[in-house]
Amino acid sequence: MDDDAREPATAPVGLAAVEKALEGRFPTRMVPDLDRITDLLDILGSPQRSYPSVHITGTNGKTTTARMIDALLREFGVRTGRYTSPHLHHVVERIAVDGMPVEPDRFVAAYDDIAPYLELVDSRHPDRLTFFEVLTAMAFATFADVPVDAAVVEVGLGGRWDATNVVDAPVAVVTPIGLDHVGILGDTVEAIAGEKAGIFRAGASVACGPQPAGAARVLAEHAAAVDARLFWAGTDFGVRRRSVAVGGQLVELAGLGGDYAEVFLPLHGAHQAGNAATALAAVEAFFGVRGGPAEGRGPLDGDVVRSAFASVTSPGRLEIVRRSPTVILDGAHNPAGAAALAEALGEAFTFDRLVAVVAVLDDKDAAGLLAALEPVVDAVVATSNTSPRALPAEALAAVAADVLGGDRVSLAARLDDAIEVAVALAEADGLGGGVLVTGSIVTVGDARQLLAPGAAT
Repeated sequence: MDDDAREPATAPVGLAAVEKALEGRFPTRMVPDLDRITDLLDILGSPQRSYPSVHITGTNGKTTTARMIDALLREFGVRTGRYTSPHLHHVVERIAVDGMPVEPDRFVAAYDDIAPYLELVDSRHPDRLTFFEVLTAMAFATFADVPVDAAVVEVGLGGRWDATNVVDAPVAVVTPIGLDHVGILGDTVEAIAGEKAGIFRAGASVACGPQPAGAARVLAEHAAAVDARLFWAGTDFGVRRRSVAVGGQLVELAGLGGDYAEVFLPLHGAHQAGNAATALAAVEAFFGVRGGPAEGRGPLDGDVVRSAFASVTSPGRLEIVRRSPTVILDGAHNPAGAAALAEALGEAFTFDRLVAVVAVLDDKDAAGLLAALEPVVDAVVATSNTSPRALPAEALAAVAADVLGGDRVSLAARLDDAIEVAVALAEADGLGGGVLVTGSIVTVGDARQLLAPGAAT
């Protein structure tokens, strides 16, 4: 595409105008096909084909695994682009280059570059381009313009019809699958796995985290149908051993090409160790490790792997933002995520009393999430977040009372008030209490704005 063709006729001025233009496409609107995004990317010269991609789907752990893969690739000298969702604070966070969110000026320029073609594509189809489709095109175009050596691309929802499913990725990842978005993806793990397996490509290597038996069967069937090769957690790679360490955990990982000992991971929980193993297998596959020297190169440089994992961050995932009392933020938003969170809390923290501040979206399994947390929390403060899809605090409090009993549930309509109530409950009687804020990425983003507004993303 020449420079004259890229010059927009009426470009928005500044970030606020771009945000307004994107919001006008309604972030929650989804259309299950790839027609519009394919059309737009064809006009742009198919920027997503300018670099190899690692494509990540699954139910829980996608963003953290993406950040781990990004860190590993960069430590090995690969210039990366990373596309993840949703964001904690600002939409700019979704597009990262070299491990950092792009500067606002680059984000605006990316929109300006594609803006002249949006109306054209809209006019060709019954439905307009969606918010997520436009952002996806912006990310792919940015990565081509930089340029990057590789892109780490997280699926937004599902896989088969997701706007990111225009990449021809030689490596794919499936993090643990559970029940979420059941109204869109299906109400069984088998149906959901079928949607997520839609990202598999012929000849691709696929690193699969731990899966329910039904999901594993469907993934295997889809991989066989397209001649993709699956590598399974627990069989081809995994976590050999792990122990709690100050600020995280010390793990030994079994990779596709060999073992990696004494790896410090500055994240808590068995689920994060599992994410690390999956990320490592994906990067080994990217570099040609296919099961040891007999099938390809041997293990990667262990010192580089250790350095990469030591640098990993995952904001909003068991993130400590305050002390005295300790305040922890975690974006668990479904029962499986809450169960992993509960296990990690019991392992890594010791509180005399733990009070959870919970706000969820109205399409989530609030009862299942609260039931998973019930064994490790002493009380819950039901509240709401800033999403237009937030479940009202009163409705959540009623659900919480059914799950935990009314004597363990308080109500505060505003998140800031809810945190104050939780702090008071945690510190009552001079106990060494803690506060957990959870239930949604939106909830965590809101809490970060209140408690750690300058924290990095």
